[in-house]
Amino acid sequence: MTDDERARPLQYVDIGAGPTIVLLHGYGMQPATYLPMARLLADRARVVIPNLLALPERWTFEHALDCLELTLDEIGVDQVSLLGHSFGGGLELGLVSRSPARIVECVFSDTLGMEREFSLALEAVHPLGIVRMATPRAVRSFSEQWLAHPMHLAEAALWAFRSDRRPEIEECADIGLPCHVLWAARDTILSRKDGEEFARHLHATFTVAKAPPGYGPIDHDWMFDDPELFVQHLNELGLRALPAT
Repeated sequence: MTDDERARPLQYVDIGAGPTIVLLHGYGMQPATYLPMARLLADRARVVIPNLLALPERWTFEHALDCLELTLDEIGVDQVSLLGHSFGGGLELGLVSRSPARIVECVFSDTLGMEREFSLALEAVHPLGIVRMATPRAVRSFSEQWLAHPMHLAEAALWAFRSDRRPEIEECADIGLPCHVLWAARDTILSRKDGEEFARHLHATFTVAKAPPGYGPIDHDWMFDDPELFVQHLNELGLRALPAT
């Protein structure tokens, strides 16, 4: 239980029934953005998507983790599988370090990895990459989050660029949970090389998205832009939360 008296359970979307998957969304995104993908899992799993930016106080990593732990208490399950997208993967690592006994397995999709500060900035703020992946769904979600939580977004971005995630990566690897890293075939935001290094340090599997010929580019936000393809790749991981039908 958290010692932070300011912490509260986060607002969250809750859909489906079965083993619980907690989905930690990308930077500036909203829980509802991921509903098309979550609905594809809802016949086999319960998917809970907290709003990682709607904190009751200023956004800090530790405060976000306090609120996430209280959210796990509120949803009323002893163990969960974690699915983190981009920015959400950094919080996933922290949650595993905080509460390893509550976590069954981890999936990281195009997530924050080993790089930080200037090296990460070179990856994440390349203007052409941002323009190419700025789909209407992503732009709408980001705009709404920015209007609702501008300071939280700024504080979360500063943490993402400055934080050294290596200690949490090492802790997660030492715990020995089943971990998987999924990567877009053409991630225009984060480097595949960094994803491969992240998976290696985590002792995780590393899978690059595959699609039929002529499908089109698979980019950073494929979790919600290509939900059917993403779920297909999830199914191939053999997750405990997604037993074969």
